[in-house]
Amino acid sequence: MRLLLVEDDNHVAAALSAILARHGFDVTHARSGEEALQALVPEGPGFGVVLLDLGLPDQDGYEVCGKIRKRTGTPVIMVTARSDVRSRIHGLNLGADDYVVKPYDTGELLARIHAVSRRTAHEDAVTSGDSALRLGSVHIELPTRQVTVDGTAIQLTRKEFDLLALLAQRPGVVFRREQIISEVWRTSWEGTGRTLEVHVASLRAKLRMPALIETVRGVGYRLVAPGA
Repeated sequence: MRLLLVEDDNHVAAALSAILARHGFDVTHARSGEEALQALVPEGPGFGVVLLDLGLPDQDGYEVCGKIRKRTGTPVIMVTARSDVRSRIHGLNLGADDYVVKPYDTGELLARIHAVSRRTAHEDAVTSGDSALRLGSVHIELPTRQVTVDGTAIQLTRKEFDLLALLAQRPGVVFRREQIISEVWRTSWEGTGRTLEVHVASLRAKLRMPALIETVRGVGYRLVAPGA
């Protein structure tokens, strides 16, 4: 897999590139936001994942993520020391697929990269068929991966859509956390649990329907159909 590493610290980039190369990744190193955007032009090499550090010298990493998302659907994993939930939600709202907090374990980072790439490779499985789901004012088009609320389009990341589509296919049914992680993230890795919580919070905020996705304490989540 080709991977774009956006990191301004050459020492960190060199060490991480060596580790990634040992695990089969073909790494391209960009030292700034502008270098990253130049590497992602349509005629350039395709990347399986972008690993984006937020502390860049020329642009804020969040800004770079937004620009990346406008020009490509390549999965983006943010890497940052900003660990608060608001920062995570902001990153996901801009289109990031995952969010890794420094300092991180290398095994954790590799697991998240593989999880994101597997999910991207299998995302068509979530939206197979030519059906749509309607839950009150929420309309979910599975083939086109579009969501509207009262006719207004809602911009969701790929994982947010996959999570919503999974829950919406069986309203009222409790999905265990492990099941959601397995079906949406295509992994059984326990560390993904925190990412699930952040995605649920982001969905509630974007849809402006906090009660739509109910937390079943100690078990998982279920979608509560409007009016139910």
